[in-house]
Amino acid sequence: MEIEQRNLQPATQLAELLEATKTTIVFAESCTAGLVSATLAAVPGISKWLCGSAVVYREATKVGWLGVDEEQLKRHSAVSAEVTTELAVGVLNRTPEAKLAVAVTGHLGPNAPSIQDGVIFIAVRRRDDSVQDVVSTRFQLSSVDRVDRQHEAADRVIAAAIAAMVVV
Repeated sequence: MEIEQRNLQPATQLAELLEATKTTIVFAESCTAGLVSATLAAVPGISKWLCGSAVVYREATKVGWLGVDEEQLKRHSAVSAEVTTELAVGVLNRTPEAKLAVAVTGHLGPNAPSIQDGVIFIAVRRRDDSVQDVVSTRFQLSSVDRVDRQHEAADRVIAAAIAAMVVV
C-alpha cells in the first residue's frame, strides 16, 4: 500500500501531539481498511504511541471483534453515527493501553445508495469519556474515485485525531 506524501505532514503533526501529551491511540477502520494506521506508521518513533488498528470491514467482523450491536447495524446500517460510536467504544474497550480511539465507517462507492455515496462517519472517544460524550461526525467526501476517497477519508480521520488532541 502506497502512502502518499500529502498524508505525512498531518500524520507527523498527530505524532508530535501524541508525544507531547503522552497519549496512546488506537483506530477502528472500516472503509479506510488500515490506511490511517499505515499512514501514521510511516512516522518514525510512532510505535511509542500507536497501539494499532482494528480493520473491521465486514459487519460480522464489527460485531465479533468490537462488539457492535447487530440490532444497531440492522436499524442504522454500518454507515451511521451510531455504529461508528460503537466502533470507537469497542476498540477502546479492547485496547487497555490506549487513551484515545478514533473510528471510521463509510461507503466509498461505486454502487453505493445515493444517500451513502461518499459519506463517512468518524467518532472519537477518550478513555475518560462516557459513551454519551462520544460524538460521531458525518462527512461528505469531495473525491469521486474510490482510491481518492479512501485517502480523503484517512486524511479526515487524522484531522479528527489532531482536533481531539488539541482540546486535551
